[in-house]
Amino acid sequence: MRVSFSYLDRQFAELDEYLEDVRTLVRSGEFTLGPAVEEFERRFAELSRMPHAVGVGTGTDALTMPLRLLGVGPGDEVITTPNTFIATVGAIVATGARPVFVDSEDGFVIDPDLVEAAITPRTKAIVPVHYTGNVADMPAISQIAERHALVLVEDACQATAASIDGNPVGSWSAAAAFSLHPLKNLNVWGDGGISVTRDERLAEQMRLYRNHGLVNRDEVAIWGINSRLDALQAVIGNRLIGSVPAITERRIVNAQRYDAALADVPGIAVPVRRPGVRHVFHLYMVRAEGRDELLGHLNENGVEAKVHYPIQVHLQEAARALGYQEGSFPNAERDAKMVITLPAHPYLTDAEIDFVIEQVRAFYGA
Repeated sequence: MRVSFSYLDRQFAELDEYLEDVRTLVRSGEFTLGPAVEEFERRFAELSRMPHAVGVGTGTDALTMPLRLLGVGPGDEVITTPNTFIATVGAIVATGARPVFVDSEDGFVIDPDLVEAAITPRTKAIVPVHYTGNVADMPAISQIAERHALVLVEDACQATAASIDGNPVGSWSAAAAFSLHPLKNLNVWGDGGISVTRDERLAEQMRLYRNHGLVNRDEVAIWGINSRLDALQAVIGNRLIGSVPAITERRIVNAQRYDAALADVPGIAVPVRRPGVRHVFHLYMVRAEGRDELLGHLNENGVEAKVHYPIQVHLQEAARALGYQEGSFPNAERDAKMVITLPAHPYLTDAEIDFVIEQVRAFYGA
């Protein structure tokens, strides 16, 4: 048996419905913004239980734009975690600000108990990352941000439909960024991103900024960029968005099966699942002793496991000027050596999940 990490071949095995939607778009000629994008923004806002959603070119832009428009820029510091994909830090750097890292906790997200110690007179914002689809401790972090008058923007690129204490990601902050990358829980056929906010003025500013600052064809209100969500991607998003609840539930069920089956395996540490968190499992990650050997065993036996990520952001060459070194963030660095990601997508069969479990248990002699 072979268990693939990617599910795109299964998700798009039947193309006719999608292609008919594409033909409708082509006939309309509405290739730039237009009705498809407006419909997707409306439906994503409903899905996220937020009043405003603004479609942009990438998940990175969905984070960079609200930070810039909320006043983050050169000379500022922005607190985030090194336990993330590099795009989080790239978005901060793109504003001209300096990223400041805080170590992660057991669930791979930023440790709120360490945030205040990282605040300086230059701190402007906090960007918690809902990594793997887990949700950072937003009640605690939002209190810190309010106490210190800091901008709070959530990186929810891996956390579509996640929540904490019944409150959706994005509802705790000025804005939240989501990615529509082909392997995200809500995906399209290329790059795409979307920001949500409660702030009507910020939403309007983002709509201007993504489209060169144009009010209309001939009038420019602010200096902007070109980062529109492609109408083609909105068409695909509109076809898929209705399946998000079922996709999410299936990911959660798959993760629960892994949790139960691996909890007693010596050498495997399943992260703590915090009560009140709706973890949507964009990635299913555990800590594994002998991680590299386990990875080799799984790949050789037909299970396409991955590592996210073997080098933490603060130790990348691009981050050298920030002055961090090995030992700066021991939890994140430990995870870089121990975490392994197992296939958990919603198109797996029960037999495939059982096979993955069997292979992990066999490696440890469980």
